[in-house]
Amino acid sequence: QVQLVESGGGLVQAGGSLRLSCAASGRTLSNYAMGWFRQAPGKEREFVAGIGGGRNTYYKDSVKGRFTISRDNAKNTVYLQMNSLKPDDTAVYYCAADSSATMIRYDYWGQGTQVTVSS
Repeated sequence: QVQLVESGGGLVQAGGSLRLSCAASGRTLSNYAMGWFRQAPGKEREFVAGIGGGRNTYYKDSVKGRFTISRDNAKNTVYLQMNSLKPDDTAVYYCAADSSATMIRYDYWGQGTQVTVSS
């Protein structure tokens, strides 16, 4: 069983930065694809960024150039560096792991961390 724990959320002013972390336990995830998703109030959960085992990365168009996903396999941790934050980025951010490494079927999810961007 895989456990994912997110941290690093908080309140920040527009234009500011936050770095989210997702620490995994229970299994080594170096061969898993990892993703960050978010869900704003009243909206469906959406894909934000993903990283494969080969460190290939993918981003939602609206965060390209502002967010960077990375992974440290030695620490079994995935990060999401978020710069130039906007009020529209306000949401609960979730980390997810995909054992199929296809970035299509995510098996494991964290509990989420709140990000609030004030204008």
